Amino acid sequence: MRPELTHATDLLRLNTPEAVEEAIGLLQNTVYSFSMKVCGHPEDAEDTMQEVLYRSLGHLAKIQDPQALAVWLYTVTRNRCWRMRRKVANAPKRNLSLDELIPDDAELGRLLEDAAESPEGNLLHAERAHLLHLAVLRIPPPLRMVLVLHDMEELSTEQVATILGLQVGTVRVRLHRARLAVRKEMSQILDATPEEQDNAKPITKNPQRTRARASQRPTECRELFANLSEYMDGRVQSPNCDQMREHIEACPACVVFLRDLRAAIDRCRSLEIPCDSAVAPRLRSILTQEYLRMLGLANAIKVAAIV
Repeated sequence: MRPELTHATDLLRLNTPEAVEEAIGLLQNTVYSFSMKVCGHPEDAEDTMQEVLYRSLGHLAKIQDPQALAVWLYTVTRNRCWRMRRKVANAPKRNLSLDELIPDDAELGRLLEDAAESPEGNLLHAERAHLLHLAVLRIPPPLRMVLVLHDMEELSTEQVATILGLQVGTVRVRLHRARLAVRKEMSQILDATPEEQDNAKPITKNPQRTRARASQRPTECRELFANLSEYMDGRVQSPNCDQMREHIEACPACVVFLRDLRAAIDRCRSLEIPCDSAVAPRLRSILTQEYLRMLGLANAIKVAAIV
């Protein structure tokens, strides 16, 4: 869970104007950033931020546990985003099979060639963030939602399952496919020319051809690729974990693919999309005053200011 939510919960308990304003500022950034990662439209994200925080004011004083605050806030924000979301350009119309996301021999060959060069090493941080956001928006919405909640908003698998009304096992399956999908989308965008990047085509493969190519890879590699998220997240028990580690250490293609997937996940975890500095302060001031009024503290603050 994002540390900002724990800090916001502590600040709200102080019930001082300064603490409340800082807490609401943290919640603003959280809701706006999450909305942008999911929907990609600043106007929708600003509307969502305003509505969600207004609706949440009456609950903030009652919630003492940051875990409960996180589940409440993301559930309300997710519902609002889903109601008003627009169709994202180039977003796939269907879910992606695992075989479509597992790299074929040609892609593994390119990864091996590029391993020592780091093709995105010279990109500016802002440009990497923009391209990553494009990649996230191009994966199917059900996968995107799980990826954003788990890897970007740092919620646990159990919390994501509660927010989305899914089984924990379903969340784990979607998370792995989402990670594979965003890795592949990012790779395709980076391979495109600067002029083509914003309009780069999303993942589209012939499923039959993809399955045929996938079947040519060693069974051990296919099983490894299908369980990499469980392995990276420490959910594979011995002796299976030891067997996977031994295979990875002996297989250059698996080593480079695991490294590429880890890099994609790390990029997701570092992506931040702050609220417009011209919008946030005004709304934060209004929300702070309304929250204090609901607590019956507004009049006391005005008297103190006069004195």
